Amino acid sequence: MTRGAATLAGFGAVLLWALLALLTSLSGTVPPFQLAAMTFALGGLVGLLAMARRPGAWAAMRQPWPVWALGVGGLFGYHFLYFSALRAAPAVEASLIAYLWPLLIVIFSALLPGERLRWFHVAGAALGFAGAALIVTGGRGLALNPAHATGYGFALAAALVWAGYSVLSRRFAAVPTDIVTGFCLATSALALLCHLLLETWVTPSGAVEWLAIVALGLGPVGLAFFLWDRGVKLGDIQVLGAASYASPLLSTLVLVATGISPATWTVALACLLITAGAILASKDMLRRPVRRSARG
Repeated sequence: MTRGAATLAGFGAVLLWALLALLTSLSGTVPPFQLAAMTFALGGLVGLLAMARRPGAWAAMRQPWPVWALGVGGLFGYHFLYFSALRAAPAVEASLIAYLWPLLIVIFSALLPGERLRWFHVAGAALGFAGAALIVTGGRGLALNPAHATGYGFALAAALVWAGYSVLSRRFAAVPTDIVTGFCLATSALALLCHLLLETWVTPSGAVEWLAIVALGLGPVGLAFFLWDRGVKLGDIQVLGAASYASPLLSTLVLVATGISPATWTVALACLLITAGAILASKDMLRRPVRRSARG
């Protein structure tokens, strides 16, 4: 897979994550750890079915413990910390702090061999964060309350964990993406344990809620993580980091299109900021074809 194709695969994950808000809202009152357990199980099941069609694919499960620690720690660790943040702090503040992960990916990528962090990568990610801030806060001011410091800490830890998982996955670029199947199943098992300890089971009501859960397991909590694995291992990680801010924007646009949320000036401004940030961060990648043709 070429660098450009892998980058597009990673952006495919961002597009799927844009459906998270809509599908989660349609899943009813299923508590978060129960929902994670159900959807990650579905994602892992789809991975198992895909592997069953390729006899040699099972060898991907035989990996050293650092690979498993990184994968399960990334998927489960992020969701555990994010859900914990929402329990201990207001959703707006917690979500905005957690959305630092794309900016952190861009910054952390400078530590990778062969990668060079340029000013336009950071500037593009910063513009994206500004756009995400408008989406999350609705253009209203943000007041951080010291009483919720624990929740803010969980949210920041969640951002650090996902950024760390995404960047460190580059170190294991040779590990087949089939391993994500194991990550999903392990995350499902750990989420189920947390559900049994912290929540009460809620049975989804009606076909719409069940279909929303299945769609979550197949897309945003299934295929998306396989695509993201390809993207961060083989693609342009700085571009992916900045472009990831399209997820909250696209998510809001989906809610607007379905009539769940109104269209506002903040959505329009956020669209401009995030789009400008993604284009700025992609400056080098967009110019490469021109350079090649000029040599020809």
